[in-house]
Amino acid sequence: MFKKFKCFFFIATACFLTVNASAQDLPKQLYLASTIPDSLKEDANSVVRYSDIIKTVKSPGRENVKYHTLVTILNEKGDGEAVLRLDYNKKFYNVSGIEMRVFDANGVQIKKYHKSDMYDGAASDDETLVSDDRFLGVKHTIASYPITIEKEYELDETSYLDLSGWEMQDDQQSVQSSSYHVIIDNNAGFRYLNKNTNIKPQVTPDGEKSEYKWEIKNVKAIKKEDGAEDWRVFPHIYFAANNFEFYGIPGDFSSWKSFGNWQKALNADVCSLTPQREAEIRKMTDTIKTDKEKAKFLYKYLQQSMRYVSVQLGIGGLKPFPATFVDQKKYGDCKALSNYMSALLKAVNIPSYFAIINAEPNGEPADFSFPFDSFNHVILCVPFKSDTTWLECTSSIRAFGELDNYTENRAALIVTEDGGKLVSTPKSSAGKNQFNSEAHIVLDADGGAKTQIKIMGIGEYRDMYIGLSAEKLDDQKESLLRDLNIKQPLSFDFISGKDANNIKEVDLNLEYDKFCDIKSGDKMFYRPMAFTLWDGTVPILEKRKTDFYFDFPRQKSCVTTIDLPAGFEVETLPVNQSLKFTYGNYDVKYVYDAAKNQVITTAKFVLTNHVIPAAKYTEMQEYLDAVAKAQNKKLVIRRKA
Repeated sequence: MFKKFKCFFFIATACFLTVNASAQDLPKQLYLASTIPDSLKEDANSVVRYSDIIKTVKSPGRENVKYHTLVTILNEKGDGEAVLRLDYNKKFYNVSGIEMRVFDANGVQIKKYHKSDMYDGAASDDETLVSDDRFLGVKHTIASYPITIEKEYELDETSYLDLSGWEMQDDQQSVQSSSYHVIIDNNAGFRYLNKNTNIKPQVTPDGEKSEYKWEIKNVKAIKKEDGAEDWRVFPHIYFAANNFEFYGIPGDFSSWKSFGNWQKALNADVCSLTPQREAEIRKMTDTIKTDKEKAKFLYKYLQQSMRYVSVQLGIGGLKPFPATFVDQKKYGDCKALSNYMSALLKAVNIPSYFAIINAEPNGEPADFSFPFDSFNHVILCVPFKSDTTWLECTSSIRAFGELDNYTENRAALIVTEDGGKLVSTPKSSAGKNQFNSEAHIVLDADGGAKTQIKIMGIGEYRDMYIGLSAEKLDDQKESLLRDLNIKQPLSFDFISGKDANNIKEVDLNLEYDKFCDIKSGDKMFYRPMAFTLWDGTVPILEKRKTDFYFDFPRQKSCVTTIDLPAGFEVETLPVNQSLKFTYGNYDVKYVYDAAKNQVITTAKFVLTNHVIPAAKYTEMQEYLDAVAKAQNKKLVIRRKA
């Protein structure tokens, strides 16, 4: 399946395709649901009864892959196995011999699908202006379980960067028998990388070629823990060779340096503006003193003048549109906009590097020791003397030099004068993602209230509230009431405030006819804040196996001032608390100003690291439970005697 994130950066790798046995060759018992071993049903939504993939690499850029699989679906959570989607391109990769057969629990065939039954559509999204990639798709509607799906097809490909890989099992899927073959020339520089598995191939030489065969049997289902990432859990193997050919252009992938040189050559004729336009750019910036301020000015110019549009046509999946094209048309995809920004900087003698990256929240980083195409996005790296600045060129709102949770904490391949170099992007921090707020609550004697809330968002929160400001009022209300755990108001007013100095402001005005949680006689019980800073807990686990991932580290604070009604006073003020764990802290303080008849609550929640090691899970779970209890403490007021 092709990757679509902020930018649809096409990578010519096929879905994990596959094999040699025909339907009649498989033992009949594999079609019977009753023959599945009990051990393979535990935690399983589906069972791979049989799978065989044969990948024959004929030459750099040319391969044939035969696929044959038999999967029994046990319940509705496994329904994805009844879908067959095959991406193709008429010029460079073709799918043939397609059959999908459906069998009931007793192994009786009840349906057969061919290519003619499949939907043929464009493999693009709403942001893609043009693409020559297409897909074939069909879905079988399941009436009862268990049911078995058999798939066979063959792929011929004449363009790729690497040899893709083998994903052995999905979430809550067991494997009865599965194998993967790679047949490749002995001089191809074939290599592979194991992830979450230690299995080794059986290697069989055959003249100038060798066959590598991996095989697994009776592998129990893995139930992914909440907050875990697939790439840290499920076994898979990546395949690569030293040489490739992409859309007719040969290249060397034996090292990150050599692949970077290939990309550099691909970009060589598209990375400059005309002499006249360069002179205009220099005139625009000639009063700006420092290189960094010039870059900041030009980045703002890019954001205000250009728009993001994805174009994935032929070699354009990797080669940017010329900088002159973007300058004239005022649009481009991630490659084109990053290349254009580089050309703007080049015009004022500021060097920069095209940076290829995997833009996916908590996505798998590229491996420094294993050159392989795991990328789907392009940003720009600007190496100033005092620091290195990274620019996200597809965003019209991102602050200069700030990355987001799609591109922080990654390994990016920068394309330098000396070729490719894999480097680490900046690590995210709590201070970069701040939610700061002030709330003023005026209580009335009947338990109602008027509430004013000012929110100031930085980093991810700035992006969040800029985006929310463009939504409809009903959507704004639903989002804020859910995310902040705000009590349902009688009236709701959302005001989008200024966006200055990389801080987005939002104001909320809320009215309640009943704001108190409990009213008993002359007493009223309140939550002493307008909303909760953190509303998430995690389940208790005896032993966590995998690391827990949040989307980003953060810092959240709120100062809440509560005006008590005339004639009321505080009976019970919650106790101040300071809670800590290895990667965070929560502090809350309460003050009663009797002279003003006000309660002031100051709260702060900090998560310093978005990845929590499995060994710290129990500590985190206990901490988050304690935070939830602390935020549930009540302020009790009473009518004065």
